[in-house]
Amino acid sequence: MTNPLADRELLLWRHGIAEERHPDRPDAGRALTAEGSRRTAAVAQELQRLQLCCDPLLSSPLRRAVQTAELGVAAGLASGFAIEASLAPGGDPRPLLQAGNWQRLGLVGHEPDLGELASTLLGLPVGAITLRKAGIVLIRLGPAGASLEALIGPRLLRLRH
Repeated sequence: MTNPLADRELLLWRHGIAEERHPDRPDAGRALTAEGSRRTAAVAQELQRLQLCCDPLLSSPLRRAVQTAELGVAAGLASGFAIEASLAPGGDPRPLLQAGNWQRLGLVGHEPDLGELASTLLGLPVGAITLRKAGIVLIRLGPAGASLEALIGPRLLRLRH
């Protein structure tokens, strides 16, 4: 069993570039664009190369987030992922931080929710942290509180690809 006082890491990953909103298409069904899939796959490969693998990896149920999580699994970032309703837009993923036995939890979701979660955990004003599409925030959680380990935009993560 993991020591509850030991440092753990939280990887927040915003979904990649998705189709534009359209009044005839439900928001939940918006998919990654071809460019969004390509760029997000490159980000996932770089995260795996940096050994930022997650166990567990949880995803919003919206199609674009699920596709992002699938690309993460394909790159070896996680062995699989689970759908988590609280990661849908407007949800509250904070209870997930207390659940389970994990060392690095990966959450795939949406803005502004992920940025607000990161800002709150770090004691910053809401909106202080924002994630670009396919960008990540890595936060260390420990007995002394939370610390920002990385805030990386997708362009930097794709430089090698």
